[in-house]
Amino acid sequence: MHADIEKAIKELVSKGIKLPPQPKVLIELQKKLASRGCNTKDLARIISSDPGITAMLFKTVRSPVFSGGRKINSVEQALMVIGVKQVYNLVQAVVLSTSISGATRKSFDIFWTRSQEVAEIAALIAADRVSVCNIFPDQAYLAGIFHECGVPVLMQRFPDYCAKLKLDNTTCWPKLADEDALFNVDHCSIGYLMAHHWKLPDFICHAILYHHEMPHEETGAVRTLVATLQLATHFYHRIARVKDPAWPKLCKEVLAELGIHPDTEQEFYEDISAKFLA
Repeated sequence: MHADIEKAIKELVSKGIKLPPQPKVLIELQKKLASRGCNTKDLARIISSDPGITAMLFKTVRSPVFSGGRKINSVEQALMVIGVKQVYNLVQAVVLSTSISGATRKSFDIFWTRSQEVAEIAALIAADRVSVCNIFPDQAYLAGIFHECGVPVLMQRFPDYCAKLKLDNTTCWPKLADEDALFNVDHCSIGYLMAHHWKLPDFICHAILYHHEMPHEETGAVRTLVATLQLATHFYHRIARVKDPAWPKLCKEVLAELGIHPDTEQEFYEDISAKFLA
């Protein structure tokens, strides 16, 4: 499996498509977590060594969905209140946008703003359905940030990517068939490889690969996480008051996977959107 992934990454490189390496802070955290005697002080010191990451992490962990309304004033406190594994997932999420960006291109800012908002909605959905679906908010948030990460990778490689695919606003999503026809690659496959490259859990990697459909060959956490991402994307469209063309084909399976009766969808949307907009 890993050999196949490495081969696929090399093939991308041969096409001029480069996946950004894991930032130093993630590599150091992985080493520390794998070592004996790991403690929250050591982990907090590693995270706090990067002021930019620390600032973005605080913005995320202070959200009620993660903090539970508790005040978090330090990285060490975040590790103790939210949990080491959960904070590590959030660190992975918040550093991604700084690793794939175009400093002078507004399109990157627009993309990452949308990804963050979809991730926040996904985390809210997961928090509400966790007892039914067993997907946790930090996992849904991580998947939400990463699920379209193949797009900015392609934006870096092909300067005309957005123009050719007519991605002229935050509610435009690339079509896989158009990507394949124009660039001979698609963002789902790149996102899957990127997630493996950054050592995300396998079920999150597979959810990223299949996030444009409800997979039938995948069950359990993968399918549930895809449903969470699909519903988060749909709610994002509704909050923005734009049509979601994919939803009619997906709604029945998505709602069933998440244990939401169609008659209660509107009530559920109102609850999640109110929390998101609060």
